[in-house]
Amino acid sequence: MFHDSSGPRRLKPMLEELGADIWDRSRVVLVMDHYVPERDEDSRRIVRIAREWAHEQQLPHVYDSVGICHVVLPREGHLRPGLFCVGGDSHSTTGGAFGAYMFGIGSTEMLGVLVTGEIWLRVPRTLRMHWTGQLGPGVYAKDMMLHMIGQLGINGGAYQAVEYAGPAVRALGMEERMTLANMSAELGAQVGLVAADAVTRDWLAGRGVSVADADLQALEGEAYDARYTFDAAILTPQVAAPHSPVNTQPVSAFANVGIDIAYIGACTGAKLEDLTAAAAVLRGRQVGQGVRLIVAPASKADEAQAEARGAMQVLREAGATVLPTGCGACAGYGDGLPGGATVISSTARNFRGRMGAADTQVYLASPATVAASALAGRIADPREELV
Repeated sequence: MFHDSSGPRRLKPMLEELGADIWDRSRVVLVMDHYVPERDEDSRRIVRIAREWAHEQQLPHVYDSVGICHVVLPREGHLRPGLFCVGGDSHSTTGGAFGAYMFGIGSTEMLGVLVTGEIWLRVPRTLRMHWTGQLGPGVYAKDMMLHMIGQLGINGGAYQAVEYAGPAVRALGMEERMTLANMSAELGAQVGLVAADAVTRDWLAGRGVSVADADLQALEGEAYDARYTFDAAILTPQVAAPHSPVNTQPVSAFANVGIDIAYIGACTGAKLEDLTAAAAVLRGRQVGQGVRLIVAPASKADEAQAEARGAMQVLREAGATVLPTGCGACAGYGDGLPGGATVISSTARNFRGRMGAADTQVYLASPATVAASALAGRIADPREELV
């Protein structure tokens, strides 16, 4: 899998220089998500290259402006337990939520895979993140992930396979599991895995993918190199301060931080369950004076389902501006955020300049915490709104 930023504009000239062809077009997925909708001549050029190359190569799996690649890939039925996949993006680790071994690679490695169908890989060490108990109301997978990064650091899983296990993980819905696998990249992990089970099978069945009982996985008793245990029952909403996800503390530590912008977007934080969680906080309320609430759904399918549930109406009535689906401000493209602003965001990263200007202060949190903060005009605990 690759997208408009990582794919054709880099791979096309290399393939032409080698005089090489694609090894198996049926196993290639191209998603236009980073530079769409096109905002300037440079983005128009990049997307044009992708579209023309896809047509020239007669690629059978092309998704143009329908969502972010990590969400589109499973939604369109391209993932299932046991697959070995590579993606031209660091958050390709999302595929591990489905029991697929999926990780991100650069353009040179992608060229090799595209031509030969092979890649060299060192088998990594395995880390087990075991979560006991159950999450309380207003606490989500994003809080679990931020807590782990805060405890272990952004290199805590460097080039390792991270497995998420335990009753709290098994209780998560599919899209919450995607959040865990997605942000494995922020742990430095090569891959983030959740054992495929009935939740996986049922979710994929709704996307036309059949998973046999034999394909379900039981990682709980297998060997691992290190194990960390966390208690979901005592976890509170978490927030990461600028300019790294490692700067994580409980939401209460930031109660006096005022915000200008609340952003609900990205593959990490704008899926159907994310939009629904934010709407539960915002229902019947209005965002604080002087606060901009921006919502960019992760895919058109997620937006349509959230619309059918009434969640999108709740978000709009609360004062949200809804942007087209795509990576957008998360990657600093198109709708990058203004300089000097203090932002609370549902995205995965808050490195300096990641979402636009270098002096933008970005705090990371769950969509529910972002929504609660939009109401208060400061970083706020969503549990106070869910009572």
